[in-house]
Amino acid sequence: MGRGLPLLHSGKVRELYDAGHGRLLLVASDRISAFDVVMAEPIPDKGRVLTAMTFHWLGELADVAPNHLVSVDPSTFPFEAADLPGGLGALAGRAMLVRRADMLPIECIVRGYLAGSAAKEYQASGTVHGVRLPAGLRHADRLPEPLFTPSTKATDGHDQNLTQAEAADLVGSEVVAEAARICLTAYERAASVAERHGIIVADTKFELGILDGRLAICDEVLTPDSSRFWPADRWEPGTTPPSFDKQPLRDWLEAQPWDKQPPPPPLPPDVVAETSRRYREAYERVCGRSLADWEGR
Repeated sequence: MGRGLPLLHSGKVRELYDAGHGRLLLVASDRISAFDVVMAEPIPDKGRVLTAMTFHWLGELADVAPNHLVSVDPSTFPFEAADLPGGLGALAGRAMLVRRADMLPIECIVRGYLAGSAAKEYQASGTVHGVRLPAGLRHADRLPEPLFTPSTKATDGHDQNLTQAEAADLVGSEVVAEAARICLTAYERAASVAERHGIIVADTKFELGILDGRLAICDEVLTPDSSRFWPADRWEPGTTPPSFDKQPLRDWLEAQPWDKQPPPPPLPPDVVAETSRRYREAYERVCGRSLADWEGR
């Protein structure tokens, strides 16, 4: 992005730059991927939603664990405007200046409901990440209690589910225990808040890293890209509730004669608009704020 900012990584959604002095610049774009393929068309406001939701939850969870956030206000970033295409204003609402952390090599997932890969494992073996659950649970059923269910971070292919013992082999039992405490506390706090707004947080993924010798919450937090949000009034065990995420896009793609390999088919304007609406609604309902008021600060 910037002539003076070394690009460290360009992902499906975000760019990561070295901001110097042990800091990173995370920039959330409006790109969207499905089936591991990035679409050609951007989704308006998506990057702002991801950043606004992360900023909101880092504040809400500040007493649960430290975090890596320095600022979301571009006017405070230690860069010249000329270093950034479009100037500092181009980053408003979609960029975070953060401290560089030593990231854990595991994904820290908390599940409160039976869905996704957890539902597939349960149907096959009656377990979730090796934990035996009561018989007779249906898809989308609420679990007896939230579960901390780590997984690998795959550089190629898909993440692999881990038991807590397997995660401890990677990072140590004390680190896993503290990660579980942080993530379960954060999930329960967020799920309670979201429930008051008519939203179920079925599951969510946290990224943790070590800062100043302590585990800290890093990366994006409780966004539609890292969480499964369901409208409470449309939740029914035994069904697949609609999600506040890229589901309209996925549904449309599934109906196309496409082999899920690049290039993807062009997205029609109504699919782009509906996907954008879902992301904005996620922020406004889960966080209880208007996206129109978010510019970073």
